[in-house]
Amino acid sequence: VQLQAFGGGLVQAGGSLRLSCAASGGTFNNYAMGWFRQAPGKERECIAAISRSGRSAYYADSLKGRFAISRDNAKGPLYLQMNSLKPEDTADYYCAARTSGLASLYYINGYDYPYWGQGTQVTVSS
Repeated sequence: VQLQAFGGGLVQAGGSLRLSCAASGGTFNNYAMGWFRQAPGKERECIAAISRSGRSAYYADSLKGRFAISRDNAKGPLYLQMNSLKPEDTADYYCAARTSGLASLYYINGYDYPYWGQGTQVTVSS
C-alpha cells in the first residue's frame, strides 16, 4: 500500500489543522493505521493510532483532548484533527499502515509499521 500524507502548514498557536492520509494499492480497511511525528533533534513518536475497524484508538497522553484520529473505511482517508495547537507540536507528521488480523487492534511502535507516507510538515508559530 502507498500512503500520502497532506494537510500540514503554518498555523498560529491555538489554531487547528486537519491532516489526511490517502492510501492506494491496498484495501484500506485491512490496515491498522497510525500517526507519528518527529521534531528536529527528537525521536519519532506515535501520537495516535487506530484499529482497522476504527473502533479502537490510542493517543499519546500529552495530546489527549486536543487531537483526534479517525478513518473513513468507505472512502479511504485517515485523518488527524489537531486543535489548540502549540509551538511544541511543530514537527514532520507521518502516517503509517500495517495489516492487522484483528479488527480491534492498534499499534503504537513504529517498528510494527512497514508502510509509511512521506510526511507533511506542521509549523506552529507563537
